[in-house]
Amino acid sequence: MKEPDNQSAPPVLPPQQMGPQIGPPPQRHGTARYVFLFLFFLMAGGFILTAWFFNSISDALAMPNTSTYTEVTMRNGDMQNRIAVVDVRGMISSYLSVGDNMPARIQKQLDLAAADDRIKAVILRIDSPGGEVMASDKIAKSIEAFQNETEKPVIACMEGLAASGGYYVAAPCQLIVANELTITGSIGVIMQSLNLHGLLDKVGVQPVTYKSGKNKDMLDPFGPPEKTTPEQKKILDDFIMETYDKFVAVIEKGRAKDGTRESKTALPLADDWKDFADGRILTGTQAKKLGMVDELGDFGRAVELAEDITGISKGT
Repeated sequence: MKEPDNQSAPPVLPPQQMGPQIGPPPQRHGTARYVFLFLFFLMAGGFILTAWFFNSISDALAMPNTSTYTEVTMRNGDMQNRIAVVDVRGMISSYLSVGDNMPARIQKQLDLAAADDRIKAVILRIDSPGGEVMASDKIAKSIEAFQNETEKPVIACMEGLAASGGYYVAAPCQLIVANELTITGSIGVIMQSLNLHGLLDKVGVQPVTYKSGKNKDMLDPFGPPEKTTPEQKKILDDFIMETYDKFVAVIEKGRAKDGTRESKTALPLADDWKDFADGRILTGTQAKKLGMVDELGDFGRAVELAEDITGISKGT
């Protein structure tokens, strides 16, 4: 069995040396102190976002031809029976990529696997914290359609992280394999807004808003939090719960032990699994107890399951 070579990490530049300051630093008084704290936390958050951004960029650059997939040749050397490996790495997004966006790239890879008679199964290798709802849904639908149209199974192999949208894309797969310490779960939807009203008051900035409708400025970061009306809160709650219900439906449909999941290793969802679909993270072991994962193992185990399902001889 042959796996892709690991890509080397990008070089880390040494920190620049700062010259000595000339003269005492200027005194900062009340307002400036608040501005400094705001900028500090903004920069700290920016560093985190930048790390995610460059991780996504480096993952994209690691695949010079994003329309191809990795192939695993069977251990008996049978060149006519292969397994395609499709990677879902980093933030799931339609924007953070070089060349094709992630849903389009994965769709092209599945199309190639569908057209190649040598490909008997696909392993979806996931290492992702999740991301956009629409991007996750597009990938999940592509996987479901691929299995229905080709009758080739897709096996999800969760690596270190397969949470939220990372689990969403795994749900339609025929089987899910996870390491016992994989971080998964985080089933839920979140919407957040940073409110700057108090800070703007302190620095004497008064925002002015013109709008076409009473709900156009919901989650306005410049207005007081109490500005949000009960009606607007209900609009936001309904939006979040509609998206959450869709997430739950994708899981229940994908994990249903029906004609597409007849493997003896397939586990049904536990009766109380929804009690744990409240945004909490789960280990691979916990997810297996809830029927959200079928087997504990690594990439090699995912290959074995693909061989078993397709009836390919493992060789010696």
